[in-house]
Amino acid sequence: MVLGSLIAQMTGRDNLTPMQIAQHSLFTAREKLDLLNQLKADATSAAAEGKEFGFTAGEVDEAITHVREGVQDGVGTETVLKGDF
Repeated sequence: MVLGSLIAQMTGRDNLTPMQIAQHSLFTAREKLDLLNQLKADATSAAAEGKEFGFTAGEVDEAITHVREGVQDGVGTETVLKGDF
């Protein structure tokens, strides 16, 4: 599963940031938004419990905005081989 793989990478040595997910060329905008919304929920939950998650819900919101702006510009609606974002 892609989500499990990305979460494993985020908790590993080479962490992905929300903005890196938003700019990832192998996911559609819908996939990016689904993943970012899940991460936002996790970050919000961790913050409510007083735990460190690695980034804030605000950082995830910025990445979500980036994806949505790309969609409005016609970018990122399909996966590509060389990157579209």
